[in-house]
Amino acid sequence: MSSLAYTRQGTGEPLVLLHGLGSMRDAWNPVIPALAERFDVLAVDLPGFGESEPLPARIEPLPAALAAIVAELLQGLGITSPHLAGHSLGGWVALDLAAIRPAASLTLVSPAGLWRGATPLYQRASLRMIRWGCEHAAGLMSRLVAHRVGRVLVLGQTHARPARVSPDQARGSIRAMGRCPGFAATYRATAKRRYLAGSPLSVPTTVAWGSRDLLLLPGVARHLDELPPGTRVGSLPGCGHVCMTDDPDAVAALITESALRSGTLH
Repeated sequence: MSSLAYTRQGTGEPLVLLHGLGSMRDAWNPVIPALAERFDVLAVDLPGFGESEPLPARIEPLPAALAAIVAELLQGLGITSPHLAGHSLGGWVALDLAAIRPAASLTLVSPAGLWRGATPLYQRASLRMIRWGCEHAAGLMSRLVAHRVGRVLVLGQTHARPARVSPDQARGSIRAMGRCPGFAATYRATAKRRYLAGSPLSVPTTVAWGSRDLLLLPGVARHLDELPPGTRVGSLPGCGHVCMTDDPDAVAALITESALRSGTLH
């Protein structure tokens, strides 16, 4: 079993937060204080990201494999039927996790995997360029993000409001993307695949993208036919791909409203 790092905060019904490719649990920090007022929030580093160990080399890090490791963590912590929220790759993992463990609700924030066939070329190229920059030009990028204009240059594709990101947050994102040992294997594992539902999920599900998401483009990466019946589709106005930083209040409200649909949250 891969060892997973996580942080836990708040009281209430359990809520599991899953981050995107090349990111870490800290990506959820802007929304955790609001969520912790109503939930027992568990923010997890997926295998090979943040402070979590990669999967053994013999295991391909498909979203389903990542979900299985998270499921083991939840079982070890005695958490049953949590609310799940996933961003980007984390949304894909959340869908696969809900297929193998009961979930009270499912919130997908700019989820990956909802394309036809392979990952769109534009998205693959964008991720490779972001990774290359964070890996090979981290020093330059870290100096640039000390300035408002520099944050716009460095984060403009992933954030609609990059000037709102603090220099320390920006540097943390650069480090996370540039140093995560699981990026290459997870990128390869997902590059030619998409999310495919098995038996239909009965969990209340909400999906939303930022209205200014420049990574997962409309008409290309937002097909809904594999999502659970009755999925609610929304938008996060003025947000880019990394909605949690662009508008933390809106993301926290989205997750809370999705959880309320389960009938278990009061």
